[in-house]
Amino acid sequence: MLLLINSYSLPGMTIVFIFLMFSGQKYRSGPSNVCTTPECVTAAARLLQNMDATVEPCQNFYQYACGGWLERHVIPETSSRHSVFDILRDRLEIVLKGVFETESDQDRDAFKKAKTLYSSCMNETLIEQRDSQPLMLLIDSIGDWPAASEDWNSTTEAWSLEDTLATLISRYHKKVLLDMYVWTDDRDSRRHIIYIDQPGLGMPSREYYFNDGNYKRVLSYTVLCINVLLMSLHWKRQGHLCMYVSCGSLGSRGLPGFNWTRFVRGVLSSVAVKVQLEEEVVVYSSPYLDKMNKVLSKHTVRSETMQNYLTWQVVMERVSSLSRRFKDARAHYRKALYGTTVEEARWRDCVRYVQGSMENAVGALYVRETFAGESKRMVSDLISKIQEAYVETLEELSWMDDQSKEKAREKAMAIKEHIGYPDHILEESNLKLDQEYAHLNFSEENYFENILENLQAEAHKSLKKLREPVNPDMWIIGAAVVNAFYSPNRNQIVFPAGILQPPFFSKQQLQALNFGGIGMVIGHEITHGFDDNGRNFDKDGNMLNWWSNYSAEHFKDQSQCMVQQYGNFNWKLAGGQNVSGISTLGENIADNGGVRQAYKAYMKWMEREGEEHRLPGLDMDHKQLFFLNFAQVWCGAYRPEYASQSIKTDSHSPLEYRVLGSLQNFGAFSEAFQCKPGTPMNPEIKCRVW
Repeated sequence: MLLLINSYSLPGMTIVFIFLMFSGQKYRSGPSNVCTTPECVTAAARLLQNMDATVEPCQNFYQYACGGWLERHVIPETSSRHSVFDILRDRLEIVLKGVFETESDQDRDAFKKAKTLYSSCMNETLIEQRDSQPLMLLIDSIGDWPAASEDWNSTTEAWSLEDTLATLISRYHKKVLLDMYVWTDDRDSRRHIIYIDQPGLGMPSREYYFNDGNYKRVLSYTVLCINVLLMSLHWKRQGHLCMYVSCGSLGSRGLPGFNWTRFVRGVLSSVAVKVQLEEEVVVYSSPYLDKMNKVLSKHTVRSETMQNYLTWQVVMERVSSLSRRFKDARAHYRKALYGTTVEEARWRDCVRYVQGSMENAVGALYVRETFAGESKRMVSDLISKIQEAYVETLEELSWMDDQSKEKAREKAMAIKEHIGYPDHILEESNLKLDQEYAHLNFSEENYFENILENLQAEAHKSLKKLREPVNPDMWIIGAAVVNAFYSPNRNQIVFPAGILQPPFFSKQQLQALNFGGIGMVIGHEITHGFDDNGRNFDKDGNMLNWWSNYSAEHFKDQSQCMVQQYGNFNWKLAGGQNVSGISTLGENIADNGGVRQAYKAYMKWMEREGEEHRLPGLDMDHKQLFFLNFAQVWCGAYRPEYASQSIKTDSHSPLEYRVLGSLQNFGAFSEAFQCKPGTPMNPEIKCRVW
């Protein structure tokens, strides 16, 4: 089932009408310089239906580009947001459902295990019969749930917070109170190192713990007290701040009386890795740890209460894999938080779980089913063109001196690319894919236990890296994903197969659409290497200040313009809250740089190849089509509950402002649509970093 032809439900009459208009020219461009191939007709129909031509583009280009889409699409009852991205993900999941439910004697071991895991998730009858039994066994394995045990204190004299936290991390990949993980060393991208950080929040953001409403209805008093206490310490990290310390010197940080060495050794003993006192450790969120020490030293938190809290955290995360009565209880919580009124179809939950836990196996199944291999070469060519455009753009910047420009140029040209999928996952004779999952033994009857096995395997895979060299060719995400990524530690950009489809990319669609779609995404990811975080890393992925003082100061000045611009966007859907210009700065810099570089690269392509044919039914030139497709990539709608949450937690600006902010700053857009100075889309003050 191919996703490369059409990404939307298009009323058939629209396509038929346009075909009739150009019958007799079906596979060629006529004398009117209009492209009438099936692919061009399909693209034209999509663009036209998504638009609202009654809106003046210079007043609100997002409404002009997406008004038709917003009118035709209703947010599903199961969803908190509905967008072009979500539609593509939904369609990808349909492909995976079909693959998982197709039996084949030719399947290699990795595929068999992925399908077994999916089948165990879909075995609803057995899951209902088992009810809470798997959960009770889990609770026993982590030291009981004291709230239900009258004699807990007398039987747990040897209870240790350090050991319990170490067990949660190493056995269940669960981070509570503290996060500890192994990843590439920020200062030396050739090696791995231990990181200590604050854990994720139980709720989407700390504001939920201090505002009236939803949360207080779903938590017991004890758990609420601890959560509020801890979240009052939670620190919103700005920039890339960390401390390098020895394991032995960690004792001065965090919980009073907490034995850090015992904790770190306990975690790594699960993979037989020994740690000495002089082992170097990176500490993020130092303010969180310092505050935790001061605050918890003033409060008496009994071991029984803490064990209650830790067990509750684990239980809450596993509710979704239990029987219906547990999921029904969760549904009330989710409705208050996300505005959703109906649970997702079980098969979607199961597809997403297998997709997230066996990325390479699922990626191979997806690519075999849908992906056009020649897309790799074409996207690689686009990347080269946009890298060149970025380098040329540097010469336009007056705020950056020559020394820093040269370093930026070196870094941009050193970016490594991963496109589509890792080659080895499709090579039948290459055993690497099967070996990745060799240690897993799934059963169709034991979904809950399969999950626990996966969690432990994931934890061990990460922790074992401490003594292993960094693999520069490792993919940081699977192929069956509708997204793209930049890794500062690797100076690497990744474009999975899942995103290489219309409206982002197709070998048959106009280059105006490809550059405005995947070209913009490529520019976005390249620019992440030079945003407020990525700029702290050099071309080899090492944290190193390669900036002159002059350029660093002016970078902050240029960035501050965007902080103010986006901070002035008021989102009515989120109760009139303003976008956080600070929290979204990195993504806003990437959005602005991405569309500018893609447009520059497209203009250069057109100089070499000539102006493209027009699309039928659209009185728009190639420049306007570029911007139209760019905007339509971001068409989408939110539920108010989710809008209120995402404006607090999402590092991206709301979809509408991603379009408006980027284009308001770009003079080439105003030229393309002849927007007069002073109109909303052509303001006098324009912000630019890259």
